[in-house]
Amino acid sequence: FPFTSCIETVFAMLALNVQARPANMSALKDKHPNSKEDNEILPPDHLNGVKMEMDGHLNKDFHQEVFLGKEMEEFEEDSEPRRNRKKLIEIFTKVDINKDRSVSAKEMQRWIMEKTEEHFQEAVKENKLSFRAVDPDGDEHVTWDEYRVKFLASKGFNEKEVAEKIKNNEELKVDEETQEVLESLKDRWFQADNPPADQLLNEEEFLSFLHPEHSRGMLRYMVKEIVRDLDQDGDGKLTLAEFISLPVGTVENQQAQDIDDDWVRERKKEFEEVIDANHDMIVTMEELEEYMDPMNEYNALNEAKQMIAVADENQNHNLELEEILKYSEYFTGSKLMDYARNVHEEF
Repeated sequence: FPFTSCIETVFAMLALNVQARPANMSALKDKHPNSKEDNEILPPDHLNGVKMEMDGHLNKDFHQEVFLGKEMEEFEEDSEPRRNRKKLIEIFTKVDINKDRSVSAKEMQRWIMEKTEEHFQEAVKENKLSFRAVDPDGDEHVTWDEYRVKFLASKGFNEKEVAEKIKNNEELKVDEETQEVLESLKDRWFQADNPPADQLLNEEEFLSFLHPEHSRGMLRYMVKEIVRDLDQDGDGKLTLAEFISLPVGTVENQQAQDIDDDWVRERKKEFEEVIDANHDMIVTMEELEEYMDPMNEYNALNEAKQMIAVADENQNHNLELEEILKYSEYFTGSKLMDYARNVHEEF
């Protein structure tokens, strides 16, 4: 599942420890890549329908991604409220399979799984284009060297010169940051190379390289990277203190302090109520892997219950149309004015 800003920062983040991590980075991210070429060949930091970013931050748009699927773009902030309202009513009728004019947790769970699969199919489709971009000779396999040439070309290096130097085993003169990114990518590349390892990636392996969330082995690798970045005592597990740790430094103003406080509060809640499955105040790699698995049905059911609880004003454990329209901002990111107007007639 695709997207994000300053690509160099993204991969440098994989190598940094928690002290260097900006507390409010997720809130500042622009999920549009710098260029189409960057998007084609670099693993995105943001994965749609996955609860956590590659840099260990919580995915602030997760609810909307699993509720809207590929229709997310239709609910832009500046789009027509009347059109958004109509669209939301249409979605409600699709989620409500038994047509009893309310959405149960089971119905919402099925919908979440369907939308998650939609994101995955979108990633598969984009991967075909990405693979073609790094496999110009069309032999259906990409070597690490072929990929390295394309990556450096996307960073402004002369593609022919780089290819020639690599062919002749000559040293590549790249800056320290680019070298760190290359090393991180290389490690990930070989993780995506399924046994028997041949140091070549086919299209399916390249999909795992770009989108580790749908490969069990690569999901495990992604979790290890996140734990490594956050784990201050090196025991391979996360305490609450490690999970909510803020970077060292002074807060410049009250607004920044509020952002930091919100960040800590959100992460504490997620750690205690969702990620730490056995509530022993320690998150293991296994717990984090289960939490991040987008196709985990148990997670989808929990998410469905959580989404319903947010808007369930009459406390009947179901969602009625009036409730979903009133809480449209939570489900779609878009606020609907006049949500209850003629709702029964329209429905």
